[in-house]
Amino acid sequence: MSNKKKVVWIDMDGVLVDFAKHVDETIESNPFLKENYKGREDHIPGIFRNAPPIEGAIEAIHKLKESGKYDLYIATAAPWGNPMSAMDKRFWIEEHFGRIFHKKMAITHLKHMLIGDYLIDDRTANGAGEFTGKHIHFNTNDYPNWESVLNELL
Repeated sequence: MSNKKKVVWIDMDGVLVDFAKHVDETIESNPFLKENYKGREDHIPGIFRNAPPIEGAIEAIHKLKESGKYDLYIATAAPWGNPMSAMDKRFWIEEHFGRIFHKKMAITHLKHMLIGDYLIDDRTANGAGEFTGKHIHFNTNDYPNWESVLNELL
């Protein structure tokens, strides 16, 4: 019997982070941003820093960690036109998870190149749809929320 843990890659935006809600609230309160970043809201400086978590995400990650079954990693893309977003995303992870993901974060637009058993991602973009393990397609009929993901993994 093997004690090897399964590898789980977890996307941030739309999976851990309620980025869409944060963007809507941010640009609604600032006409300049709404006008100047229309269609490229992910280029707004600092936009990734203070977004709220998706409902149930923080608790779910702690449950997965506590299960002892998985090695957990972050796999996120950072907009090329907003290089500070990578730093902001790292700070977000640290603020919400402490050291759970310490040095366990990949910033990539090539998720199909990641090696692991599972990828939890809300999209198929950036290679997620070609991931060679199981793609847990978050926010779909099969996996509409974190409870459904936990039902699959625990």
